[in-house]
Amino acid sequence: MGHMNVRVYAEKQAEGLAVFAHALGMPHAFSRNSPSTIVPVDQHIRFVREVLPGRPLSMKGCLLSVGESDAVVYQELRHEDGQLAACFRTRIVHVDTAGREAFAWGKSVRAAMADDLGEAPDESAPRSIDPDAPGLPLDEISIDVPRGLGIPCIGMGAVPRQHLDVHGWMAPFWVIGRISDSVPNLLYGWRKRVAEAAGGIRQGAAVLEYRLRFHATPRAGDLFEIYTGFTGAQGKTHGLSHWMMDPVSGRPWATSHAVAITLDLDKRKPVEAAPEALAELEKIAPRGLGI
Repeated sequence: MGHMNVRVYAEKQAEGLAVFAHALGMPHAFSRNSPSTIVPVDQHIRFVREVLPGRPLSMKGCLLSVGESDAVVYQELRHEDGQLAACFRTRIVHVDTAGREAFAWGKSVRAAMADDLGEAPDESAPRSIDPDAPGLPLDEISIDVPRGLGIPCIGMGAVPRQHLDVHGWMAPFWVIGRISDSVPNLLYGWRKRVAEAAGGIRQGAAVLEYRLRFHATPRAGDLFEIYTGFTGAQGKTHGLSHWMMDPVSGRPWATSHAVAITLDLDKRKPVEAAPEALAELEKIAPRGLGI
């Protein structure tokens, strides 16, 4: 596409969170032998402006709210000229590294957090996805749902060792990474036909907004299957829900909702899909998946 993949944005967000942990009085949270760490459970991302290779970026962040064992972190990436490139709102939870059970922040950490509370700028506000909308109850997210609706499995695999974090769990940014890797299996031909209908342009794709809910975390060798369903279209955008499932237990690793566009790679502009193309998309990726 000529721009940074969604996984790399999320990887930068994770690295920024590790740096932020030091300011919060948790310098060892992302070290191998730490008894506790912080993990994302719900994340909203807006991709505002493309990041092209070699372009400088900087990150800033703050806490938007703090709970007994959780907090909402705001992070943003900006271009050299100050324009917003991407922004993240991530609900994190303080967990033990052995069983990943949540437990309360320590007194010193809560004291440090008080100094880092702030507000997100207006330009970073969510647009097409509400990050605070209630998600599906966990007992309603079963692999039988997409299989029963005829929703396609667009990717599958086993978690490799190089996708693990220092604690031996799959790094969160590889969830969005494996979804991104799998989407062309569903949409490559469809986007090609959209591009042909638009005059034979050089076509690509871009995601504008994303929400991910992390339900469980696989280890090396654990299997996953990714199911994708259409959620609707508005203007030049189309929505997709992705379920990353454990085919052994039938339970979810993660669920997500993405708003994307087909991209004219020469003009760097979105291309609107015709009604018949959207009807085809709904046929190859039936509706029925929430988040």
